[in-house]
Amino acid sequence: MNRLTLSVVALVVAVLPFAPLFLNTYQVDVLNSIGLYALLALSLNLILGEAGLFDMGHAAFYAMGAYTAAILNTHYQIPILWTLPLSGLAAGAFALLVARPVIHLRGDYLMIVTIGVGEIVRIALVNDVFGITGGANGIFGISRPKLFGWVIRRPEEFFYLIWGFVALTIFLFLRLKQSRFGRALNYLREDEVAAEGSGIDTDAYKLAAFGLGAAWAGMAGTLFAAKMTIISPESFSFWESVMLFMIVILGGAGSVLGVLLAAFLVIGLPELFRELAGARMLVFGLVMMVMMVVRPQGLWPAQTPRISLAALTGARKP
Repeated sequence: MNRLTLSVVALVVAVLPFAPLFLNTYQVDVLNSIGLYALLALSLNLILGEAGLFDMGHAAFYAMGAYTAAILNTHYQIPILWTLPLSGLAAGAFALLVARPVIHLRGDYLMIVTIGVGEIVRIALVNDVFGITGGANGIFGISRPKLFGWVIRRPEEFFYLIWGFVALTIFLFLRLKQSRFGRALNYLREDEVAAEGSGIDTDAYKLAAFGLGAAWAGMAGTLFAAKMTIISPESFSFWESVMLFMIVILGGAGSVLGVLLAAFLVIGLPELFRELAGARMLVFGLVMMVMMVVRPQGLWPAQTPRISLAALTGARKP
């Protein structure tokens, strides 16, 4: 990280934990929504930003995690936070299942398939295909999360749960970005043919990115279910996938800090201009058009270091 990035990170880390002390309940709840979208966008950033795979059905994995947590909690009385790993596994396994036959597709073709997957999941939830999702009404009565015996109810309490998970996600994803796996994903994004020619198993890395990103979205779905105590298919519409895609592109594909900045802008600004809520899609469309012309690399583009083939393939210099 450069000096400016470190300064911004230090400022956010110093100020954000004290935000609930100076904001009202509504404003804290907005911050909680920003945190959830930041988690989802960071998980999509692993697929779209790091690996360069166009995923426009990310809400399907979000829904898979939320419904897994809700079903386990309401039917089997498993504490909601205990379902976090199970929700991640369910969403990740589902992603691998649907991605395996189509992982060879590129660009717009993969995007169209993922849109279809997202809509299939939403329609299946609405029609209560397996008789356990509650149909269009969704699932009610999800219990509040408990942490060390403390029941989390108030927005201020959810703030620390959600943003604590965001902090953990940032730490892990930055470490992943600097690892051999992360460098391989970046090389795959820049030139798939060259990556494959250098000995990288491109299909395996694509599937790994899809699975890990989906698993993290599934765990974010668990936090959403715990916060709302009720979930329904309308919370996982195609519009949610569009919002996440826009956050990643607007912030800068592959940039963790860019994704966080874009989440604050895309989710936070509409709350400041609620009277323009009816024109939100028009405003978002105009913003995206301007960004693609003026700053196509995003608000806070990722720093892309030179990638060594030797580091990726494990080859040694003679």
